[in-house]
Amino acid sequence: MQSDGSSSPKRRKDRPLEGVRVVDFTWVRAGPWAARWLATLGAEVIKVEWPENMDMLRQNRFTVPPGVEPGPNSTGQFADTNAGKLGLSINVRHPKGLEAIKSLISVSDVVIENFSSRIMTRWGLGYEELKKLRPDVVYVSMAGFGQTGRQHYFGTMGPAAQALSGLTHQSGLPGHQPAGWGWSYLDDTGGMYGAMCTLTALRHRNRTGQGQHVDLSQMITGITLTGSAFLDKSINGRESRREGYPPGNRTVWPGAPVVHNYRGPITAPHNAYRTKQTHDGGYNDWCVIACLSDDEWANLVDLMGAPDWAKGAKYATLDGRIEHQDEMDQGIEQWTKTMGKYDLAQSAKQRLLEPCRSKALKTGLKMIHN
Repeated sequence: MQSDGSSSPKRRKDRPLEGVRVVDFTWVRAGPWAARWLATLGAEVIKVEWPENMDMLRQNRFTVPPGVEPGPNSTGQFADTNAGKLGLSINVRHPKGLEAIKSLISVSDVVIENFSSRIMTRWGLGYEELKKLRPDVVYVSMAGFGQTGRQHYFGTMGPAAQALSGLTHQSGLPGHQPAGWGWSYLDDTGGMYGAMCTLTALRHRNRTGQGQHVDLSQMITGITLTGSAFLDKSINGRESRREGYPPGNRTVWPGAPVVHNYRGPITAPHNAYRTKQTHDGGYNDWCVIACLSDDEWANLVDLMGAPDWAKGAKYATLDGRIEHQDEMDQGIEQWTKTMGKYDLAQSAKQRLLEPCRSKALKTGLKMIHN
């Protein structure tokens, strides 16, 4: 028998956050993306909005499915970013609205927001105020620049945070300005960090009974992804961008130690190469080539038609290829730029992958095309 008198067996919790209630004040992408993952893990997430200040993603008409009347509830991007949540329309700047939302927070486990640092406190919903209602509340702030420092009162979007964190500086071709990223990378990545930080705080509360204020800056989440570049600059004096080739996807650089190298497995060549020009004269298509052994390099040389430069003895060994990686990459790209990316992939498959099946599935060339 159960405590309520029923005879049915107690249902096992299927997801780890079932029974956890989250009051979600986030908007646009990074914050809502964090709360979405909490909902996926079983939490009851209540998204707070009011008609005069709706989430900006509700207004993105470019993501409305064909044949659907545009409106605040029909945008695909908003629906994807906020899947699994409940919605509450309430004006927290009205005394009755503020009273109601505080009543909800008093019986909730998590409050999550991604406004600039002063907004929630101005509304009477800062951490110090809310922990009076719920001493063990987990309060997650995801402001662009955090809660302290000279820029804490600024808002931001993913691309701005990417630039300030150093991620943008590491992108693009040598000899050109940084290209930036093809999408708002830190909005999604920042959201995932937000979810992980919330889980960590909940675990801490489960073990100690204590709530806490998590101060997660979107910009700082980008810095965590540039750690190796910061270390390389501060310790070795090496820049993350160099004048000359390559774009920057190598596993190791000439002169770098090959033991415990932070870039991972030591292979050369290992890079992204431009393929045949597009109709407008640009190079928007790329292929990635990695040779994991001297034999695989020899196979690549054959695939390229055995050009004289590639047959040089200095490229026959890994050490030689690493030492002369700049000119080797330039030579490889002169070949890749003569073919389309799909032609390159097909050529590699016919010349290298198929014949190697009889040799314990050893692949002579790893080629990934976008």
